[in-house]
Amino acid sequence: MNTKANDKYHRILEAAVKVFSEQGFFQSTVSQIAKEAGVADGTIYLYFKNKDDILVHFFSFRTRQVFARLREEVEQADNTIDKLRNLIRRHLEEFQNDRNMAVVYFTETHKSHRLVEQQIKEMSKMYLDIIAEIVEQGQEEGIIRKNLYLGLVKRFIVGGVDEVINTWLHSEGEYDLVSMADPLVELFLKGIGT
Repeated sequence: MNTKANDKYHRILEAAVKVFSEQGFFQSTVSQIAKEAGVADGTIYLYFKNKDDILVHFFSFRTRQVFARLREEVEQADNTIDKLRNLIRRHLEEFQNDRNMAVVYFTETHKSHRLVEQQIKEMSKMYLDIIAEIVEQGQEEGIIRKNLYLGLVKRFIVGGVDEVINTWLHSEGEYDLVSMADPLVELFLKGIGT
């Protein structure tokens, strides 16, 4: 794709996410997306088959983009605690910086019939793999107990982060989402016991 075409492709994706976020996926139209992107309706079809295809492309593109940044943040840290903190903080930053993406992500991932099932599975696996690496390193360092069921730990962390983002979305983003990173990491590492 040349630079001009690449620019239009990304403009359409961003416009679509804004429209999906505001209108809901099923109520959104290609015309609304084209208008938001500042292109003719027909231009959309040069890049995408239909509205469903736009959503699939968005999830594929954004997943690669976000996970590259998550991985980079984790690899910058030397120890388990900093790796976990960097992962959680960057995750929260990504959603706070792109509220439309956060809305579309939550709407799509919490449906029972998902158009982007494959992309969500890939995204979930990548995230759970990063968490598993961090937990296993923490177990080797003696920071995390070894008698834990890894699958449960991964879901505990994902669920905690997910719920913090969901609560933030429902509050209309009235507070700094990233400020929840340190309390989350503290809770993950120390639990709720005295």
